Amino acid sequence: MRKVATELILGDAREQLQKLDDASVDLIITSPPYADSRANTYGGIKPDAYVEWFLPISKELLRVLKPSGSFVLNIKEKVVRGERHTYVLDLIIALRQQGWLWTEEYIWHKKNSFPGKWPNRFRDSWERLLQFNKGKEFNMYQDAVRVPMGDWAKTRLKNLSETDKRRDNSRVGSGFGKNVSKWIGRDLAYPDNVLHMATETGNKNHSAVFPEALPEWFIRLFTKDGDWILDPFLGSGTTSRVAQRLNRNSIGIEILEEYYAIAKNSIPQSYEKSHIAGGKEGKEKIPVNV
Repeated sequence: MRKVATELILGDAREQLQKLDDASVDLIITSPPYADSRANTYGGIKPDAYVEWFLPISKELLRVLKPSGSFVLNIKEKVVRGERHTYVLDLIIALRQQGWLWTEEYIWHKKNSFPGKWPNRFRDSWERLLQFNKGKEFNMYQDAVRVPMGDWAKTRLKNLSETDKRRDNSRVGSGFGKNVSKWIGRDLAYPDNVLHMATETGNKNHSAVFPEALPEWFIRLFTKDGDWILDPFLGSGTTSRVAQRLNRNSIGIEILEEYYAIAKNSIPQSYEKSHIAGGKEGKEKIPVNV
């Protein structure tokens, strides 16, 4: 069985990332504190200062990511003085100027978002997952996230027209086209870029936990067994736990000792742990047999 390692680091990502090797991780997936959100735990970054705060971090992320790797950023705008603030859009532009390619945008649809009422808008039920890369060529294992074809195929594929049996180009001149007949006999299809996942989680000890299914989907899509996953804002350890379960190595950085302790305690205790460095800025490496 392959051995994987989980490295948990207590400290500020801006400092701890500098200790990682160049081009050493295959996937970065993280959800940093949103502007002004979670102020009671992480202090809160003002929307107008968010880009300036994040760019030194993303500079290090660009350095440690392999050329074949991907960076997935879970983030969402907030409403300030009656309108959506542009700090996410400003950040996208700044990251491109820093050298990142903004390759794709995925949407996390929260199937069970809590109802509410506001005078001039409806409740938020989705968040952005922005994919950035160093170049146009990167690792992507699309077959790992295929989904069932669905009931539509049972009837649609039984009644093919002549148009369905060849490539039918879009009537609006977009350049897109399809050949419906190619899906005959297939049980699985490739998904779209909207992820329908509930917000419910068994971890109630953190103020902003995303469901395990979220990092799992991207870990399956962009990595293979034995690859390295990095979450520089680990929180209570969701990304590291999922990476371990999927037979990937991982590094998680968390600035708050309370959440670092939760993450460490959530690693299966039946496996050997070897202490690397102690103290408040410590790092613990947990080799795991899977």
